[in-house]
Amino acid sequence: MTSTDKIIDYDLTSARSQNKLVNLWYCMSGYRMRYLFAILSQGFSTVCKTSVYLLLSWFIDNWLILKVRTVPILMIVGALILLAALEGTFSFFANSTANYTAERIALRIRNNLFNHIQRLTFAYHAKVDTGDLIQRSTSDVDAIRRFFSEEAIGVGRILFLFTINFTAIYRIHPTLAFSTLIIVPFVFLIALGFFRSISKKYDLYQNQDAVISTMLQENLTGIRVVKAFARQDYEIQKYDQENWKKYQLGKRLLRMEAFFWPSTDLLCGAQMAVSFIIGAFFTIDGKISVGNYVAFLSLIIWIIWPIRNMGRLIVHMSRALISFQRVMDVFKEDQEQLEKGSVIPDKEPQGSITFENVCFAYQSEDGILKDISFSVKPGQVVAIIGSTGSGKSTLMNLLPRFYEYSSGSIKIDGIELNQLPRSYLRKYIGIVEQEPFLFSRTIGENIAYGVSEKKTLTEIEEAARAASVHENIRSFSKGYDTMVGERGVTLSGGQKQRIAIARTLLKNPRILIMDDATSSVDADTESDIQASLKNLMLNRTTFIIAHRIQTIQDADLILVMDQGRIIQSGTHQELSNQEGLYQKIFKIQTRIEEELEKEMCCD
Repeated sequence: MTSTDKIIDYDLTSARSQNKLVNLWYCMSGYRMRYLFAILSQGFSTVCKTSVYLLLSWFIDNWLILKVRTVPILMIVGALILLAALEGTFSFFANSTANYTAERIALRIRNNLFNHIQRLTFAYHAKVDTGDLIQRSTSDVDAIRRFFSEEAIGVGRILFLFTINFTAIYRIHPTLAFSTLIIVPFVFLIALGFFRSISKKYDLYQNQDAVISTMLQENLTGIRVVKAFARQDYEIQKYDQENWKKYQLGKRLLRMEAFFWPSTDLLCGAQMAVSFIIGAFFTIDGKISVGNYVAFLSLIIWIIWPIRNMGRLIVHMSRALISFQRVMDVFKEDQEQLEKGSVIPDKEPQGSITFENVCFAYQSEDGILKDISFSVKPGQVVAIIGSTGSGKSTLMNLLPRFYEYSSGSIKIDGIELNQLPRSYLRKYIGIVEQEPFLFSRTIGENIAYGVSEKKTLTEIEEAARAASVHENIRSFSKGYDTMVGERGVTLSGGQKQRIAIARTLLKNPRILIMDDATSSVDADTESDIQASLKNLMLNRTTFIIAHRIQTIQDADLILVMDQGRIIQSGTHQELSNQEGLYQKIFKIQTRIEEELEKEMCCD
């Protein structure tokens, strides 16, 4: 098991308590003892620090004032150096261990978060901005890392400083010790009030930061469109508006902090002044020695300022807890259950598909699909045509169970679709999207992306030939090792589409879905692809979503959709002779093609 496997082994989706601290405790699984060691090291470091002041007090009272010099000066100096060295050593162990633990916990959260996001439903990704998820996976996780590396360990340090130094002052004089606590309730009241006020504003600030991340991500992804339409000034203005909102929210946070820090500094400064005066009177009255007063001056600093820093940590912890909640909100979303299914076939599907009165609706919309019924035999080619928004792509998204149908029945080889595991369906269903997506990897890696087992170059080339893109790839200097730019920006639209087709063909699915897959290629290339696909579609159930009737004339069954319903079905010959939407589309497209041919002949 690798270190990464060991980290992911703690599934953070189980951390679903309503209490953030309980969830944080769960995130520390496997590192709690290490973190406890860091806190104890802080305690030993504090003991050494306080011992230095107590030794200094003894040195002043006995060695300097009373001149009781039974202990050599070198031994005292050596003890001071030793205590300082021990303090530094324990402090190093505390900080290094806390930082190590924080980095490991952040690594675990990032891995688990990415792992979880990969398994969330299509519906979730459709409603959440990409920039927001990026913000939660980076900025918010980093805030959690700082919580463990600085704030949580800082609380332990402050508690040790306060407890140990208060005990030391109490041993010098109880009244002095209690006089140092006058400001404690005031500082905590201010800190808690500030905590409640800043929490909501920091949440708004983080959300606005996510808005900017989304805008930046969209702009950089679509930079070619921005430049093509010369919309740089428009994009800059839009970004400035959102950035100004973030600035205003940030300014509010700074104003609140500008009030908090001076007010606590004033209280702490007043407390120190009062304590110094009280200690001075105690020394004059002989209630404490000069050495004790010198030690008191040092010890009180390590009581009052930690109290002030506790207020600062409360504020910073509020930010970390908000970021943690934003991350946990993602973990609370249910994952797609890829393996869930009451029926697990031991062979690949034959491709017999039946829809009976199928209805589907998104949560926030009315019915998208209504009473869809048709049957497909193994190896048949089914074409789906209709206007934009008629439900063609949504209908096909039901087959791999990207979405669950609301009612009705879908059966593959006689088995109800929702009884088959998603992993089984997606293994044997291949999809070529209308807008192909290529990763920033080599062309060969993009083609082989859809299969888990390693494919040889020969197999990759065969798929590329079938998609009529092999010769284009060979023309590149590095061939199949050519790096593809982000989203395939180094390739033409037709090349990207054909590489996406090759990726699906290499998967060799039993059921093939082509969502207007030839829309980005020219007529000659489309003809080449269609000719190559005829042999590949043998014995394979194929669905073709198209807008051009020319590409679907040979289909065994054509479904005409409008407003989520099938309004016509049949072969091309039947539908072209039947009054209805299909005949209208066919006549319009035929007339346009004839006019284009006339223009080309005249030219």
